[in-house]
Amino acid sequence: MAEELAGASPSSSIRQIDTRASNALSFDVEDYFQVQALSEAYPRERWSACESRVERNTIKLLDLLAGARTHATFFTLAWVAERYPNLVRRIVSEGHELASHGYAHYRVDEQSPEEFRTDIRMAKRILEDCAGTAVIGYRAATFSVGPTTGWAFPILEEEGYRYSSSVYPVNSDYHAFPDAPRFAFRPKGTSALWEFPITTLRAGYQNMPFGGGGYFRLMPYSVFRFGLRRVLARDANPLVFYLHPWEVDPEQPRPSRVSLKSRARHYLNLTRTEGRLRRLVADFRWDRLDVVFAKNLLPARASALIH
Repeated sequence: MAEELAGASPSSSIRQIDTRASNALSFDVEDYFQVQALSEAYPRERWSACESRVERNTIKLLDLLAGARTHATFFTLAWVAERYPNLVRRIVSEGHELASHGYAHYRVDEQSPEEFRTDIRMAKRILEDCAGTAVIGYRAATFSVGPTTGWAFPILEEEGYRYSSSVYPVNSDYHAFPDAPRFAFRPKGTSALWEFPITTLRAGYQNMPFGGGGYFRLMPYSVFRFGLRRVLARDANPLVFYLHPWEVDPEQPRPSRVSLKSRARHYLNLTRTEGRLRRLVADFRWDRLDVVFAKNLLPARASALIH
């Protein structure tokens, strides 16, 4: 699927390259009632009536990162930005990258190409108007770009996005694209867009999920750290890690109309996530996606000069 690598145009939102930064830390800014696992309990028409906790939880993450002197990329729902513009401005003012998570957490494979274009265009405009900064990155809800939705990449490029981080190359019920490249690649049908997949560890003939989220909460931290170190040693590519603000909120509401599988997926080890995240930030070097992959996002000539 990866095409021949080519240069891309520069962007004012890309910070000066920090040679100390080696891995990409990211957060998907959405509230607990917006996740797919709880969609039956919290349909979209009820979102506005739910107790919102995304602002306080994101601030908790911002404070944690400030204490660790670490920056990250915040893939933010425009739905959240409309309601908490000061939160979005704080993300930017503290040196983090603001990126798009779409408008209201619609999966790509549940949209037509026209609906997808409308969604990502509106989200980009809302985020940029709110924060006064360029938005060049996008992450699909639930990593829902797969073999049947490759049409999304050219549309992202046409709408002004420079990169995507929407592929998780594992085989699961939510995101099944195990044959995708494991590291940065140019998607078919694009000339400048990059895809930065979530980190996996190759074990035998399959990819093991080591990119964050529920798998980060499921595994003992020592096992997760070992896996990340193995990826760095074997593959010599930056890690791409993600988490959600609701994952550091063990006191969030718990609706009764949730299947056992979804309950286990969503609530497992929430009391341990913040502590594990603090250890992760201390054990590895992290930065924003646009900094870690700045060399990919620069023109070919500029990339050669800093090689």
